[in-house]
Amino acid sequence: MKMTLILLSLAALAFLAFALWVRLAPSDPGRWHVDPAATADPTRPNFARAERMLPLPPEEVRARLDALARDRGAERLAGDAALVTYVARTRLMGYPDYLSFRLDPAEGGGTHLQALSRSRFGQGDMGVNKARLTRWLDRLSG
Repeated sequence: MKMTLILLSLAALAFLAFALWVRLAPSDPGRWHVDPAATADPTRPNFARAERMLPLPPEEVRARLDALARDRGAERLAGDAALVTYVARTRLMGYPDYLSFRLDPAEGGGTHLQALSRSRFGQGDMGVNKARLTRWLDRLSG
């Protein structure tokens, strides 16, 4: 009984240490701030890509994207007017996911937006990145 309690306590401590590490591990912009247009097609299942043509100018799309990210609790990792990356976290464990957006002027004053979302940890995300990216882009389009 005492050994079981000790083992359970150690397992709980290991889980808490891992959860803290996931939440506090620094994000390296050199690794995660990438251009969706120049990134090779990923083979891991925790990647999502999307493209949209928006009728708004890039400056307005960028302002809406920043507001949307803040509203969703995401933090800006790096970027400029044409390329920006945010860190969004999963609800339960706080796993970091990285969303990179490229905003190019399109003919007629609109914006060609390319996006890439990917998880830092794990080999599968059960569709979380794709669903988040779709929600964000639908909100920007609407």
